[in-house]
Amino acid sequence: MLDRIASFFTAEPVRVTAFLRLPLIALVAVLVWIWEVDHWLPGVYVVVLGVWAAAAVLWLVVILRGPVPRWGDWASTGVDVLVVVVLCLVSGGATAALLPVFFLLPIAVAFQDRPTLTALLGIGTALGYLAVWIVYSKRDDSVGLPDVVYTQFGFLLWSAVATTALCAVLVRRQARVIKLQGVRRQLVSEAMHADERHNREVAEHLHDGPLQTLLAARLDLDEVRERADDPALDTVHTALQQTAAALRSTVTELHPQVLAQLGLMPAIRELLRQFESRGDYVIEADLDDVGKPESQQLLYRAARELLANIHKHARATVVRVGLSRQGDRIVLTVADDGKGFDPATVEQYVADGHIGLGSLLARFDAMGGSMHINSMTGHGTQVTVTSPPSGEQT
Repeated sequence: MLDRIASFFTAEPVRVTAFLRLPLIALVAVLVWIWEVDHWLPGVYVVVLGVWAAAAVLWLVVILRGPVPRWGDWASTGVDVLVVVVLCLVSGGATAALLPVFFLLPIAVAFQDRPTLTALLGIGTALGYLAVWIVYSKRDDSVGLPDVVYTQFGFLLWSAVATTALCAVLVRRQARVIKLQGVRRQLVSEAMHADERHNREVAEHLHDGPLQTLLAARLDLDEVRERADDPALDTVHTALQQTAAALRSTVTELHPQVLAQLGLMPAIRELLRQFESRGDYVIEADLDDVGKPESQQLLYRAARELLANIHKHARATVVRVGLSRQGDRIVLTVADDGKGFDPATVEQYVADGHIGLGSLLARFDAMGGSMHINSMTGHGTQVTVTSPPSGEQT
């Protein structure tokens, strides 16, 4: 639950304002309810406030369920300005307790990374505040238009300028952060490509050199065993077979041919076959054919590392693995019914030198993907791995 709340507040500003709008409406409702005002249109403000609240809830549901329209940020805040103006008019106008809300509206849009929008809404808020006073000064001569109105109008204009400048600074800083993230992503990508090239070269060297020499030596030994009945030769033959098998496993681990030739889904099936042979496991696999995505090397590493961790630490009997495409991303899930662990200890594992899982987390984060660990001691573990978008290079 905490992760979902945290991810919500790191989303687009329009999502944040949609959430914060609800308590603001509640506070405005309380303020209007307890304040003694000269109601111009009795009961109208209740209708306006109710419609505003219903629209705010509906808007929150809409943006949580799907992508936010580009016009959503300025339109929703523009409606806020309009509603506050209307509420002031129908709940007392120049004597309304809602007037200070005008000072909050420009601030509410200052972080939406659009300086022009912030300027327009800030100026619109100041003009709305002035319009409320003008309407009631014309309606009621006893209210008039005090000098303080011009001062407060000036403060609102200043607030619009200040928040616009703040927004412009934030946009520039955001651009710098995005640029640095791009550089970081490029460096990680180049490092991963270099790692893959090195693994391929080492695998080819082992396959064409030591492994072939070892196999040739085993063939020579077979000929000697046919002519001489010596138990020592059998021991040597067994050692050569075991060494050749270990070399083949190392070559496959460094550069899995099935991944390069057939794609991610067959490669993960081969991983599961090897994993099942290591112990008494029940494997439940739901794997879609996702072809050869750009991030297949990274996803394959994740699957291999997660299965290895289950074998070493989880004490699991049932392992479930899923692979599917969701939009422009590939989602891999690996779950087990083992003993589980506290995900917060991953950082401590990295500090102690166990960098396998921590390295994966860092790589997915740097490349624009994600790895979410859901685990609790005694209740198993589920890891959901989401690839970078298909346009990202890995």
